[in-house]
Amino acid sequence: GAVTQCPAAFVGAPSGGVFFDNSATGAETMEKTAELRFELAETVLADLAEPPSSSRPPADPFMAFDGDWDVQPFPDIAKEAEEKGADTEGRVRHNFGMARPEGYRKAQRLMRLAERFGLPIITLIDTPGAYPGIDAEARGQAEAIARTVEACLGLRVPLISVTLGEGGSGGAMALATANTVLMMEHAIYSVISPEGCASILWRDGDHAEEAAAALKLTAPDLLELGVIDAIIPEPLGGAHRDRAAAIAAVGEAITGVLSAHAGIDGDTLKEQRRQKFLEMGKKGLG
Repeated sequence: GAVTQCPAAFVGAPSGGVFFDNSATGAETMEKTAELRFELAETVLADLAEPPSSSRPPADPFMAFDGDWDVQPFPDIAKEAEEKGADTEGRVRHNFGMARPEGYRKAQRLMRLAERFGLPIITLIDTPGAYPGIDAEARGQAEAIARTVEACLGLRVPLISVTLGEGGSGGAMALATANTVLMMEHAIYSVISPEGCASILWRDGDHAEEAAAALKLTAPDLLELGVIDAIIPEPLGGAHRDRAAAIAAVGEAITGVLSAHAGIDGDTLKEQRRQKFLEMGKKGLG
């Protein structure tokens, strides 16, 4: 795809297991998905780096990228990503893609830094959700997520969100309060997992399939509801079947959206983003 020359800002949250492969076990599919995320980042972007946390608790899944993009007038872009890991060691190190409060505060800091330098921001999402541990709650997990949403809504630069696999709960929403929200064809995006929903409503995990249908968590359903703006097609059999094609499709989709945002002033971008989500709420209440 046309994915060269133009530094920007990337924010992402990978998890795994949602690029469906009927011939692979769950573990194999998760590993393939993790490998695809890294390859996507390394192909579309450059100079992958993990920014330091501003607080003491252990490392979180958030990582930052810097790279070139062939879209004018944006000479640079800012990127953030949340990595889950491709093997047991990596998953433990990245807390299985579940960010703690410190991770969301890091994301806020990076977003404000990108805004200061006028860099459009791209977020890559693939997470089961924010870390639900007692220690995270004690350090203000809910407040950190809310502040991240607030930071997204206040940005005066383009913010583009791409759900690569799993978009779980507020952990995903914190990075998806964007001007344009894209989803891979076989990705999911929901306020709660089907199993969690079934355990609450029916107190029985056997109703997970029924819950999944009611949640309307697939890309086509969410596009119809107006929750997302576009679906990125995947190769036959899923993104992991043809990584190069999947990566090119993501790059081309982002390039098109960046081009569409060229020339729009910061106040307009901010107001468009706020109105987008206000209208979504009004439609839900109507």
